Amino acid sequence: MTVNVAMAAANCARLFLRDTARSLQLSPIHSPAMLRPPLTRAHRLGPSDDEMYQRTTVSVMQREEAGGAMIYSYSPRGFNINGNHVLGPCALMPPTILQWKVGGYKDISVESLALFYLLEPRIEVLVVGTGGRVERLDTKVLEFMRKKGIAVEVQDTPNACATFNFLSSERRITAAALIPPPFSVVQE
Repeated sequence: MTVNVAMAAANCARLFLRDTARSLQLSPIHSPAMLRPPLTRAHRLGPSDDEMYQRTTVSVMQREEAGGAMIYSYSPRGFNINGNHVLGPCALMPPTILQWKVGGYKDISVESLALFYLLEPRIEVLVVGTGGRVERLDTKVLEFMRKKGIAVEVQDTPNACATFNFLSSERRITAAALIPPPFSVVQE
């Protein structure tokens, strides 16, 4: 019974294609055999079945780096951050690197740190590298940042780079304000 139904359907399709070819007055090269739909297998899914039967996959064309921004090296001239060479003091707010207009630790003020507390999402920790040695920042600056909900870690620049890399690898929302160390500080 099943074979007869399949044969009847094939005959109907052949007759339909023949009549269609005659009505369109096709040339002999376009015979009804060439107009047959391609054979399909019942076990294959079509595009409309994709959402119901197959899992959705996503291909990421540009992957983020595993640990975020990393400071590879520092010198009296500047920093190497993810292969980008930055001259002079810099403000690092992953994935952005900006030149920071301060001459030394004495120039660090509420205004020079304004870009760090205006960020969204709000950073958790601001690591400040003050050059070759740890210097005290104005207490008004530290109090202001504390009121904004940002912890400030003040260190010499070599240790500030290491601290930033550590916090960044832990996926903490952190930023760095770095002043290059003088020639007397040698990187290991």
